[in-house]
Amino acid sequence: MFTLVRSRVRTAALALSVVSALAFGTTATTGAAAAPAPAPAKQGPTSVAYVEVNNNSLLNVGKYTLAGGGGNVFDVAVIFAANINYDTGTKTAYLHFNENVQRVLDNAATQIRPLQQKGIKVVLSVLGNHQGAGFANFPTQQAASAFAKQLSDAVAKYGLDGIDFDDEYAEYGRNGTGQPNASSFVHLMTALRANMPDKVISLYNIGPAASRLSYGGVDVSSTFDYAWNPYYGSWQVPGIALPKSKLSPAAVEIGRTSQSTAADLARRTVSEGYGVYLTYNLDGADRSADVSAFTRQLYGGDAVYTP
Repeated sequence: MFTLVRSRVRTAALALSVVSALAFGTTATTGAAAAPAPAPAKQGPTSVAYVEVNNNSLLNVGKYTLAGGGGNVFDVAVIFAANINYDTGTKTAYLHFNENVQRVLDNAATQIRPLQQKGIKVVLSVLGNHQGAGFANFPTQQAASAFAKQLSDAVAKYGLDGIDFDDEYAEYGRNGTGQPNASSFVHLMTALRANMPDKVISLYNIGPAASRLSYGGVDVSSTFDYAWNPYYGSWQVPGIALPKSKLSPAAVEIGRTSQSTAADLARRTVSEGYGVYLTYNLDGADRSADVSAFTRQLYGGDAVYTP
């Protein structure tokens, strides 16, 4: 069983800064809602696919269906990743898109809507960027709420289906920022859920934020739609008070986790009654053999790749 944190391509953190247009109040032009999505045809756990959009097309998520007309293999596509950055002048956190993420968002009509029209939800992951800003060190409720508004504004502007939190690479304390505190993520989650009552909010169960879900009598655990294991090739039940239907103890990296391990994790997902199966790093190659290894266990059939 693998125990190391996933090895993600980190050009998102190092790319030339392209500050989110919404931070400067640019008029929204790409947030038209997608056409109503068809109901999924399949029965079984929710399948999630993270895509490194610095290197691969988000559209790859829509290229896999179940044999015999069984519907989409993947139910949720995660854009990896936007960043939480830090402005040392104003001493505030802000939402940042590198040029590759920005390109996907600006071209939502061709990069996001086709997936949504197939019934696949598209969620934006937000990740630390080595600048000291993270979800767990907002100094005040007002600061947390301000960042929550940037997130919900981005979801509205680009017609997304939600936000995913990944509390890695923040480097808390850098640039004079504070260390993680007990209230920060609770305030952020409370404000974001109020802003987005019907959107997806998911948790990549890692980092200081993931262990700080309760403060002042408020526990935000139940406000998440999903939480998943962050260690690819392994089985680990996220330590969050959610029903099994919203949890993915299984996590696989497509093309790197062996097909036998992916199948075993999928079999265990079904046998133990969990409702989510997490995958990472779907690329542009025909991965139908790797994907079929888990779809046979989750849905009873092979995956078909259509270029």
